Amino acid sequence: MSSETILTNARIVLADEVIDGSLLMRNGKIVDIAPGATRTGEDMEGDFVIPGLVELHTDHLEGHYAPRPKVRWNPIAAVLAHDAQVATAGITTVFDALRVGMDQDGELAIEDMRKLADAIEDSSRQGRLRADHFIHLRCEVSAPDCLEGFAYFDGDSRVRLASLMDHAPGQRQFARLEAYAIYYMGKLKMNEEQFREFCERRMAESALNSPANRSAIAAACQARGIVLASHDDATVAHVDEAVTQGIKVAEFPTTAEAAKASKDAGLGVLMGAPNVMRGGSHSGNVSARSLAENGLLDILSSDYIPFSLIQSAFFLGEVVDAISLPQAVAMVSKTPAEAVGLSDRGAIEAGRRADLVRVRVDEHVPVVRTVWREGRRVA
Repeated sequence: MSSETILTNARIVLADEVIDGSLLMRNGKIVDIAPGATRTGEDMEGDFVIPGLVELHTDHLEGHYAPRPKVRWNPIAAVLAHDAQVATAGITTVFDALRVGMDQDGELAIEDMRKLADAIEDSSRQGRLRADHFIHLRCEVSAPDCLEGFAYFDGDSRVRLASLMDHAPGQRQFARLEAYAIYYMGKLKMNEEQFREFCERRMAESALNSPANRSAIAAACQARGIVLASHDDATVAHVDEAVTQGIKVAEFPTTAEAAKASKDAGLGVLMGAPNVMRGGSHSGNVSARSLAENGLLDILSSDYIPFSLIQSAFFLGEVVDAISLPQAVAMVSKTPAEAVGLSDRGAIEAGRRADLVRVRVDEHVPVVRTVWREGRRVA
């Protein structure tokens, strides 16, 4: 049986313009977009209709599974809670970031990551989920058990993206020891002596493990067709290394120098939407807003606040002269989708999936009113 829905009296955000018009979706696909209103259909009351958002890197799921120290929630319930929050934030495709290579800054083990991956798979198979879920492996290459953890996901077809990261002091995100001390001494409640020993251990692990783990995972991902991302590149040398390893996405470069080198090398530059909204990085690194203003930002990620994704798109479209609303929306839809090979979604075009979001802006804040995934209302 054919399923058909018409949306009318909408401000439709296309790839290069916003039109006042109507949209027809049939059997999960966008069939037609036309200017002007129709006599029939759902009245959007002049609200925006934008493509469903595509989130490539969110750490948000772990917080639902381990909401307090020593507390573990049912993994399926955790996935459902996470899924509900991302969908109501307008995210219709999400890459859930699960870590492999367990450092000493948390209680979770690789077995927990596998439980969450299995819960995602089971929930998808049973039709419980509102958004379309894939897995992004966050590979802590400095950790001794990184390759062991990576092996837990052998043959998992839901893994479509992997990032290579090293959070040891003096490396990448925490090139400045002062920022590292603020973050970890506060998080792990360490005194200065404990912090010094912690740093020495982490730096030794990085020197011993990172080069070999980085090369091994890059080779495995290329063999399996998994898109590779680098994480927290700080220098041109970091970017050069990323290019030789087949990296396609530069996640959270920490300096303008690394962002420009990544852009020049043809990598998709991804930054955090919370960084955009706060006006700067919580680690003291380069401002995502300044990269956007200088044409060095391609993709936004909600990182740890799901709603920040849609919020940052409308913010950039409003306050940055060089970025139109269609360009800003592409940063959270079409560009991330295409970066990971999902050419069937991310834009309002005939033939693409009918992943859509109805948005009204009140007091400069986007309000998500309706979300459709493949033509079916999910929020």
